[in-house]
Amino acid sequence: MRLNFISWRIAVPCAASALLVLTGCAPSVDITAARDSNSPACAPMMVALPDSLADAQRRTTTSQATAAWGDPSLVILRCGVQAPGPTTDRCVGVNGVDWVIKEGNPNWTLTTYGRVPATEVVIDPNKIPSSTVLAELSNAASKVPATRSCVGPGDENLPTGQ
Repeated sequence: MRLNFISWRIAVPCAASALLVLTGCAPSVDITAARDSNSPACAPMMVALPDSLADAQRRTTTSQATAAWGDPSLVILRCGVQAPGPTTDRCVGVNGVDWVIKEGNPNWTLTTYGRVPATEVVIDPNKIPSSTVLAELSNAASKVPATRSCVGPGDENLPTGQ
C-alpha cells in the first residue's frame, strides 16, 4: 500500500510538469492590434470565428480582436482596421460580405468593405486558398453591420454620349 501512495506522489507532479511543457509547444501568435480593436462591433464577430479554416486550427494570439490559424500561421485576422474608402482594387462579394483584395507577393490582404470597423485578413494564397478563407470567415464578418457595398461600372447609371 505504501508503494502505491509513493507512486501517485511522483506520478501526479510528473504529469503536471509534462502538461506544462506540452502547452508551451504552441506559443501564442504575436499580432499587433488594430487601431480600433476595442470597438464593441468587433466582439460579436470574434465570438463567431471558426475553430478551423480548411485544415488549419485556430491558435491563441497576444492582442485583442485578433485571430490566427495554422502553425506556422497561414491566416492572420485583425478586427478594427480602418475601413477602406472607394477603391479601384478588386472587390468581391462572398456570402453577403464584400471584401477588397490586394494581391501582394507572397501575401494577400483581404479587407471587409462597407463595414466599420473593418476586418483585415492576411494570407499566402499559395498555402491556403483565398476562396476557402473568405467563405469560412464571411459568416463571422457579417456580424459587423454593413453600411455600404461594392459597386462596379455595371452598377452605375452612367450618362451616354448623344
